[in-house]
Amino acid sequence: MIVRCLEAKERSLQETYAPNGICFGCGPKNSRGLRIRSFVVDDLVVADWRPEPYHEAFEGYLNGGIIGALLDCHSNWAATYALMKKRGLSTPPATVTAEYCVTHLSPTPSNGPVHLASKIVDMTENKAVVETTLEAGGKVTTKFKGTFVAVREGHPAYGRWR
Repeated sequence: MIVRCLEAKERSLQETYAPNGICFGCGPKNSRGLRIRSFVVDDLVVADWRPEPYHEAFEGYLNGGIIGALLDCHSNWAATYALMKKRGLSTPPATVTAEYCVTHLSPTPSNGPVHLASKIVDMTENKAVVETTLEAGGKVTTKFKGTFVAVREGHPAYGRWR
């Protein structure tokens, strides 16, 4: 089942919880970044993103590193949102990537939007495991599985969402 994102006028997780974020992948304040906008829809976190020609590896196809950044940042937001809800917090804990695996099933066309859909497959108080798919042109081209952990005070990413 494909769930499309909300209208552009809705506030994304990033705009809601990290409006001053500068992350290359998901920071609203990074004018040169990808500016992923993730939304909660039922039990998924979804995002639609449109590549530009400078995101290509070769003509007509998205660069694998850009795909990795999209999946990593979007999935991190799925994880931090889930941990926030599990803990009953009003703001998400700062989370970082512990590990991830990207499986490219086929080249990803860059001539239209890509759709990301994440679900939590395992979670503890401080860790979330996320599975995400990237779809282009109605076809899943990439699968992702990542582990994200909440960091403590003293870690460089602590307080990153403020």
